[in-house]
Amino acid sequence: MPRSGRVIIRGIVQGVGFRPFVYAKARELGIRGHVKNLGSEVEVIAAGDRFDKFVDALRRGPPLSRIDQVIVEDFSGETGKDFVILPSGDGTLSGMIPPDIATCEECLADIDSAESRYHQYWCTSCVNCGPRYSIIQVLPYDRERTSMSGFPMCLDCSREYGDHASRRHHAQTIACQDCGPRLRLLSPDGETLPVRDPVHETAILLDEGGIIAIRGVGGFHIACTEEAAPKLKSRLGRSEQPFAVMVRPDYIDRIAKVSTDERALLLGKERPIVVLEKKDPAAHAAISNLHTIGCMFPYSGLHHLLFRHLRHPLLIMTSANMPGYPMITGIDHAMALMRNDVDYFLTHDRVIVNRCDDSVVRDGFIIRLSRGIAPKRTAIDLGKKCILGVGPELNSNVSIYRDGFVITSPHVGNVRNPQTYAYLQETIGKLTTLLGAGYDVIAHDAHPQFLSTRYARELAESAGAELVPVQHHRAHIAATIPDPCVGIAIDGVGYGDDGTIWGGEVFAGVAPEYERTGHLEVVPMPGGDLATRFPERMLYGILPEPEILELLVSRGWTDIEAGVLETQLKREINTARTSSTGRVLDAAAALLGICRERTYDGEPAMKLESFAIGGRARAWDLDYTREGSAEVLSTRSLFKSALGGYLGSDRETIQDLRDIAASFQFNLARGIAGLAVRAAQDRDLKKVALSGGVAYNRAIRGAIREEILAAGLEPVMNREYPLGDGCISYGQCVYAGRAKKE
Repeated sequence: MPRSGRVIIRGIVQGVGFRPFVYAKARELGIRGHVKNLGSEVEVIAAGDRFDKFVDALRRGPPLSRIDQVIVEDFSGETGKDFVILPSGDGTLSGMIPPDIATCEECLADIDSAESRYHQYWCTSCVNCGPRYSIIQVLPYDRERTSMSGFPMCLDCSREYGDHASRRHHAQTIACQDCGPRLRLLSPDGETLPVRDPVHETAILLDEGGIIAIRGVGGFHIACTEEAAPKLKSRLGRSEQPFAVMVRPDYIDRIAKVSTDERALLLGKERPIVVLEKKDPAAHAAISNLHTIGCMFPYSGLHHLLFRHLRHPLLIMTSANMPGYPMITGIDHAMALMRNDVDYFLTHDRVIVNRCDDSVVRDGFIIRLSRGIAPKRTAIDLGKKCILGVGPELNSNVSIYRDGFVITSPHVGNVRNPQTYAYLQETIGKLTTLLGAGYDVIAHDAHPQFLSTRYARELAESAGAELVPVQHHRAHIAATIPDPCVGIAIDGVGYGDDGTIWGGEVFAGVAPEYERTGHLEVVPMPGGDLATRFPERMLYGILPEPEILELLVSRGWTDIEAGVLETQLKREINTARTSSTGRVLDAAAALLGICRERTYDGEPAMKLESFAIGGRARAWDLDYTREGSAEVLSTRSLFKSALGGYLGSDRETIQDLRDIAASFQFNLARGIAGLAVRAAQDRDLKKVALSGGVAYNRAIRGAIREEILAAGLEPVMNREYPLGDGCISYGQCVYAGRAKKE
């Protein structure tokens, strides 16, 4: 066996304590030489009798690392008598910095211990925990290339940083009360309050009903107690939108039903918001008027200290930015936007280089891909070309393929507004720098008017890259499965091949060849986007019957308004056409009077799902037609059944209406599954993929899955990327890579 060599380790090996891990193993095994960062890789020169065992240890790496490749080359030069950590150098950018992760138990114990020099210090961390992506500027990952560069280490931190026996050996985020970032509590006017302990004072203010903007790891949250929730909703103008809460771990079982897997997520290093079913669906209505509530456990030293002082067991902890907009990171920006919404600001002086919202998970499926999970790195062979996927318009992120891996950014937001468009450009620029990417192919949504499409064109022109448009729902399926399949994509909107708005689609094939084999009935949207905001318009567009107009008038529509709606539909004035599953669910919520105006994304469908809990689903007749080579499920037929039940029901009896809601979801799911099953049987395909935001609906997802299994087929869903539009940029890379692979 060789006794020396040059070892190159590739993968996620920056920001994970890899160099101190190598150093410790070298001392343990009597190895001479050195370790150093080269770009995003690690180089080790090593010699010793136990060289083979040393290399085996490098292949495993420390807990937070992900090893892609270990290359061992011959080396016959001098290694010296000891093993040392050398300063970083330039090199290949083949890896990526890991996501920010929760403060580890050892550091929390240090924060709690009166004997520790980290006692009650909010910014305590080590090589195994804390911020990574949010503080990195460029690679290699060293303190001087992060926002910790503004905090020179004190003598005690320097001593611990150099101690190979410490878990803070070469921890780039090491800091203490004497040398690290500091907290301040500010009034809305920017005055620093003269308090000894800003965290303790913040807890007192929160317990007294105050609303406080708190600057965390990746941006600002707005925090308050449950009792103060109505006041916060009034100030923000979000009367209906549910809030996420941060909960003391010993209290979670009093408010929600928590499975073993959900508890593991809540306690894991990623610490996402986990959407849980309430113990009492009607409880905590000030926080969420749905049957679910989004919960997370404290994940930073600051949160840990805050809950040590709080009397209340939970806090509303909602992102300070408007929905779809980028996280607010700077105190000046926060004060300019929120001075009338909050009573105080708790802030710190460490720069947030890369903003990062909280990740959200439901039933094990990712809703928002962000802190703790992203940047996400996925191994896949898409050839030698470097590919950028710029994502969709709503719930966007970006993905970059290079050298066998796709890197997906944290959640960006809704690119239709200028701030988020600028953030999209910023994110692409930063990831491009971190990865050293030079693009051969740029994939974008097929919609020609999206801002992301426009930016893709500009980038392609400047980089000399090839543009690849990718239809939205085909990207959904490409992100879900690499194999030949039938794919179901059910969501709100996506630009279709024929210029209509798709959203209830069935495909067959493999990327990039997906044939549209089925879809929901194409129906009009009277008023275009107005039908999205006011779903009763969508209801009449699907079922333009006199009974619907009479129903609208009974609910307060004037005869003139009803007449304008009728004329608009007949003359097709400002009336887009859509096969969207989301719009169908909106209309069902409108029929039952559950949601007459959408005030946040997905509200009508989410309220319909909550309302249907406890309802008895009954099978209705399903009506299918054909349009060319595609089979079509009639949604008008579903609404006729629902309307008949509604008009014949005792509308004062909630159970009757719940039964209609449950039946509508069940039969819509049965109908969609039928389209997919027949397409699979006709083409002898065994796998059926399901994606799209509607698939978060547990009842619809479950009914589709049961129909697929009953037909002897295999249902496939993606647990690595969001079911919603957060998977699109990854799917764009897969689709374009398969289309252009050499």
